[in-house]
Amino acid sequence: MKISFRSIFCAVLALALGPVRLAQSQSAKPTVVLVHGAFADGASWDKVIPLLEAKGHKVVAVHLPLSSLEDDVAVTRRAIAAQNGPVVLVGHSWGGMVISIAGTDAKVTSLVYVSAFMPSEGESASDLLKPYAPSPGTAHPIADAAGFLTLSRADIQNYFAPDLPKSESDLVAVIQAPIRGANFAEPATGAAWKNKPSWLIAAAKDQMINPELYPVEAKRAKAHLVTLDSSHASPLSHPVDVAKVIEEACQAISDNL
Repeated sequence: MKISFRSIFCAVLALALGPVRLAQSQSAKPTVVLVHGAFADGASWDKVIPLLEAKGHKVVAVHLPLSSLEDDVAVTRRAIAAQNGPVVLVGHSWGGMVISIAGTDAKVTSLVYVSAFMPSEGESASDLLKPYAPSPGTAHPIADAAGFLTLSRADIQNYFAPDLPKSESDLVAVIQAPIRGANFAEPATGAAWKNKPSWLIAAAKDQMINPELYPVEAKRAKAHLVTLDSSHASPLSHPVDVAKVIEEACQAISDNL
């Protein structure tokens, strides 16, 4: 059997391009950058991260200083800048303030808000909460001399994460990161959801943010709204459901790459 030079060349070219095509298909998956909220740190995502990695995503969990909105945005922007491809930006609670600003970065293709604030430009977290009855979980924060706030172990258990086993809510209380109280009055300087597809996971049993806020935010942002029968701590109490929505946002972007 005669083998032409053309057939050999085509075979060699196919072998050479195989890894390139594989790399292209892998790079098509966006990196998921996770931004935690107040009274928490990157461990908020401990149960969500392995679920996303099992789907082949690179995942980065940001650790916010919680010292100001500007500081938190700066840290998140550095995490975005470190990624090579598209980013799906996810924010829990206070993290929604952060991703609304940092999400204006060109690398960010979509946003997922998890029991989170979705401010417009000039709006603070306090502004968003004003029309609604105060939530019981925010009634008795503990302030230190510098004005940083924490929650008591009882408030974490009863209001922040009542659908976690006590052993887990106790751990949340121990590792919580203090947030500067003045942060909640700082206005957002961007609203990435106005120009990018967004998802909002609402917690029906939230006692930290009044859950009446969530459908109002989602309607304004034209966001995909998913409601969970969850406390404020849905990434820990409902990680499969949270990861599913994040994966949906990733898949929607991958389909358009």
